[in-house]
Amino acid sequence: MTIRPDLAALAATLRASRSFGAKEDIGLVAGRLGLSGSSPVPVGDDCAAIPDGDGHMLFAIEGFMNEFVAGDPWFAGWCGVMVNLSDIAAMGGRPTAIVDALWADGAEKAEPILQGMRAASERFGVPIVGGHSNLRTDRSQLSVAVLGRAKALLTSFDARPGDRLVAAIDLRGRYREPFSNWEAATEAPASRLRGDLELLPQIAEAGLSRAAKDISQGGIVGTAAMLAECSGVGIEIDIRAIPMPDGVAPERWLLTFPSFGYLLAVTPADVEAVTSRFAARGIAAGDIGAITAGSEIAITDGVTRETIWNVAARPLLQCVPQEAAA
Repeated sequence: MTIRPDLAALAATLRASRSFGAKEDIGLVAGRLGLSGSSPVPVGDDCAAIPDGDGHMLFAIEGFMNEFVAGDPWFAGWCGVMVNLSDIAAMGGRPTAIVDALWADGAEKAEPILQGMRAASERFGVPIVGGHSNLRTDRSQLSVAVLGRAKALLTSFDARPGDRLVAAIDLRGRYREPFSNWEAATEAPASRLRGDLELLPQIAEAGLSRAAKDISQGGIVGTAAMLAECSGVGIEIDIRAIPMPDGVAPERWLLTFPSFGYLLAVTPADVEAVTSRFAARGIAAGDIGAITAGSEIAITDGVTRETIWNVAARPLLQCVPQEAAA
């Protein structure tokens, strides 16, 4: 049975979450570096997309919170690979190779992190080709980068008013306590993991979507806010339509980082074609709301509406292209 919350209370919880604050930090760093959506390689996407012949070279990187690496080192190593592969897929790409940077207090502390990375590399079929290591530091820290390539891009900058917001999430999992990570990958067969990621470049190459983001640490609403800011649009999410596991409170689910989760901007005519591709692989997918003119990120239950964020009044990523801002 799905739990339905008080909408105002849910909005307040989402607005005050750590997730939004962490995304604002991205804008501060990008500003100090002089980067924006108008940079030669626009900043605000899931990874850098560099024009390369008849397509784009993709370059993704993730660093991990110290408490996560210390608390679940094997899974942190696995996630180092998995979340970068998800970023490549979110851009309509296919991964090529992985590198990592690892710090640890000795080989014993490094071992589970390395084993997690190796297991994910083998399961997803993407090789680790090098990196950096230091086993003489006072704590474990991890960063991983992945190179890939896209024939047709999905970007954060191409959602348009009138599009529908489609969410696709693998619900065949459980929480990896105590963190809000919905883990649906470590026990899945290699063929399923690889085939599921292949859906995103296939959707891009079929022209069924122009814009997408992988659902990150910001959860569904935080990720929607980043998509809205980059594209210069508003988004209204119907919480009744969100794919959700039974028995999970919406206030937790909407801040969850799923191992496989994407938001896509899709024209109304193509929604069924997109959702059916995910459904054919056992992935829950549905139309969860509207992409609108404006800059508000809001949730609705069909009766009331609550604004979570206004990305024009308070940007997260500081990445709106100059022409969109004008």
